Amino acid sequence: MPDSMKAAVLHHVHDMRIERVPVPQLSPERDVLVRVRSVGICGSDVHFFERGAIGNIRLQQPTIMGHEAAGEVVEVLGDACGLRPGDRVAVEPGYTCRRCEFCRSGRYNLCPDVVFLAAPPVHGAFCEYLAWPSDFMFRLPEGMSLDEGAMIEPLAVGISAARRAGVGPGDSVAVLGAGPIGLTTLQAAIAHGATCVIVSDLVPMRLEAAARLGATDVIDASQADAEAAIMELTDGRGVDVAFECAGAVPALQMAMRVARNGGTVQLVGMPAEQHPQIPLYEIINRELDVLGLFRYAGCYPPAIALVEAGRVDVESLVTRHFDLDDTADAMRFVSEHKDEVIKAVVHP
Repeated sequence: MPDSMKAAVLHHVHDMRIERVPVPQLSPERDVLVRVRSVGICGSDVHFFERGAIGNIRLQQPTIMGHEAAGEVVEVLGDACGLRPGDRVAVEPGYTCRRCEFCRSGRYNLCPDVVFLAAPPVHGAFCEYLAWPSDFMFRLPEGMSLDEGAMIEPLAVGISAARRAGVGPGDSVAVLGAGPIGLTTLQAAIAHGATCVIVSDLVPMRLEAAARLGATDVIDASQADAEAAIMELTDGRGVDVAFECAGAVPALQMAMRVARNGGTVQLVGMPAEQHPQIPLYEIINRELDVLGLFRYAGCYPPAIALVEAGRVDVESLVTRHFDLDDTADAMRFVSEHKDEVIKAVVHP
């Protein structure tokens, strides 16, 4: 095992450097060493690259980005939950205390002591090796690619969104925003029983993917009034669940208008604006349930099972590949060419 490895380290806005850093050491808390093979570029990585912050988390020291990771186990310490060198795994990027009321009740995503990859100052996975707890790693079935393994993370978000919104058989849903999260939410809603799935976006490439992945209707919001189209498609009723997946305030406001009376608005995207205007009287008078979503809990096993069973397609969402040396270029490409990429993956 080498003493050092290559990593893409973000120093400042637009300043990402390929450096040699120490290979992480195993410990009782981080008992598995993984050779990282595939890492998806998330919108949060791009936010840090472009703005140095996302929400109230700020880049304050050089940090390795990347949290959608999969790779091969190379070393284990002790029992390591039965993992062995050579196992291919998807890495759930946030580990928790396992003791607080949220962890003990199954909502460990709300643990106040969560340690999350690439949430500064925690280093992420744009590197060659990663040490992580074995109970937050999941063995991949034979035949599942490591790119699919990296995509389990955004699929977990989609599954968590569909679960929290209570999507059930026969429901109608609107997915506003057809980026990677919107497209996994679309598929998760179908897996939970939704039969009418309307997807709106501005990018033709993403709408084509939505139609291929099972959307009953797609709306090009650059060419049509998406709100009017959704209401027309539902005979003026609105949808049972409106998913805001664009991370944009106008989409958030529209979600509250296209949900039916007594319907659910599930927030999935993360708007840059922390205090947007929302129609409170609309929420009150129409008894809308407006739900927040923070990552996921217990969603990796069902996500892997759905992909293995062929019920969800995540591999086709990977449309660009980059070497670790080109991570900064990959960040710029994802930021500047949204009409040409759905998900970009870095291969250390």
